[in-house]
Amino acid sequence: MRDATTSGLVVDAFTWLASMNAFASRVIEDLSAANDGWPEEYSMVSETGWSLHPDRALPSDPVVRPIAREILTATATLPIVSMHGHVDAGLLARDEPFPDPASLLVTPDHYLVRMLVSQGVPHDALGVPRRDRPGAVADPREVWRTFATHWPLFRGTPTRYWLEHVFVEVFGLDERPSADSADRLFDLLSERLEKPEFRPLALFDEFGIEILATTDAATATLSDHADLAERGWGDRIVPTFRPDALLHVDRPGWQADVALLEARSGVAISGYRDLVRALEERRRAFVAAGARATDHGHLSADTTPLNEAEAERIVSAALRGDVSAADAQAFSGHMLFEMARMSAEDGLVMQLHPGVLRDHDRAVADLRGPDVGYDIPVTTEYVRALRPVLEAFGHHPGLRLVLFTVDEDTFSRELAPIAGVYPAVRLGAPWWFLDTPDGMRRFREAVTDSAGFANTTGFVDDTRAFCSIPARHDLARRIDAGFLARLVAEHRLEVDEAIETAVDLAYRIPRQAYAPPHTANAFPRPSGYEHGAKEHK
Repeated sequence: MRDATTSGLVVDAFTWLASMNAFASRVIEDLSAANDGWPEEYSMVSETGWSLHPDRALPSDPVVRPIAREILTATATLPIVSMHGHVDAGLLARDEPFPDPASLLVTPDHYLVRMLVSQGVPHDALGVPRRDRPGAVADPREVWRTFATHWPLFRGTPTRYWLEHVFVEVFGLDERPSADSADRLFDLLSERLEKPEFRPLALFDEFGIEILATTDAATATLSDHADLAERGWGDRIVPTFRPDALLHVDRPGWQADVALLEARSGVAISGYRDLVRALEERRRAFVAAGARATDHGHLSADTTPLNEAEAERIVSAALRGDVSAADAQAFSGHMLFEMARMSAEDGLVMQLHPGVLRDHDRAVADLRGPDVGYDIPVTTEYVRALRPVLEAFGHHPGLRLVLFTVDEDTFSRELAPIAGVYPAVRLGAPWWFLDTPDGMRRFREAVTDSAGFANTTGFVDDTRAFCSIPARHDLARRIDAGFLARLVAEHRLEVDEAIETAVDLAYRIPRQAYAPPHTANAFPRPSGYEHGAKEHK
């Protein structure tokens, strides 16, 4: 039987719970009395229509939020430095009107597509093409209606945050997507897309983009970049060297890609040394076209080098078409080591983002192709995997290695300690599944103790969704403002230091981390670290 003390504790507990429920009910009633629901300070709907709250994504703490506002003011209008993304260079070079709202905002956005597919919406209803029906095009209005009807699915997601910014700040919409508003919004967006100010290069300037890096296959002709350069955009739209298709020798189509590499490089490829020379030749072509970086999306971070005889044996087998999976995996790690060697020589920043199992559903990949939402993160190990390349090049004055991950457990345990000691290494921003409000906060909390701020490289938007670029950078700046504001509130930083750091993170650090090849030794410190804050130029 329970004694009197236990019974008394139970009664006290239920009394406390009842009082808390009563308090919560009074709060909800008070809040609901204003504006038919929530007070204006919590609302995203103004008297004239849809609007975005100026404090969105800032800390709710009443002490921290005003500090965060002050910090954000210093970064809100800074130019955008977009050094890792997937906007098509051809889209910018053609500079034609976007065809319709669905093909611009729905079909190519795999964040959006994967959420709708998870709720039973078929790919066909979203306009995602099929390989067995080439040339078939879905009705854009129907695609848009499907998206608008399912708008509530995006509550709480970064996709919603980005799209709200696009709809309100870029296109001036005054009501949310819904089944009722779908046709009205489609017509309004279609009308605006026909205007010159909504063409790609006009938006590029309107967004305040100072420089944007595309991602381009090692065999790309770079003709779109040449066209843009002739029109004065060469310093603002630059290519990025992506050799993945050539480094995974068991990939379907590898031999065809090698033949294309031969044609592009002018190097006949009959073995390993020829393959390396052809890749080096293409890197030189990219540097000449203005490239700042390479990009490597391997499954593993392994960088174990092979001896030349073993590498030659594997390439010979691949050229014959009988390479084993184990040999192919070993060769891809060896080629990451080689890519680091080449970057130490030619000065291109080496970006490595392993740890994603591409095309998880092979039947969908066969039918639809890649990039339709079925890429899934896996556990990734960095400390042992990167040891060979860091022992060889971690102190090399010419190497700039930027490490990304979607395995956030590694931020504090592996990546921050690596970047916190090796001069050639910096941490990439939270990427893909982690560029969310809470993911970016966790990133700062996990890495700052070991790596500080100067060992990071600023935000990357990593997007094909061109119109979402300013939204993504805006969110990152808000999260950094909130993190820094907490340090100020805890008397760990002064306000002027927090503002200087915010400007570094948003602008100075990415500019200097991705400076043109051979303009600095490895990673320079952001301006202002030694001599106080300086205005950006």
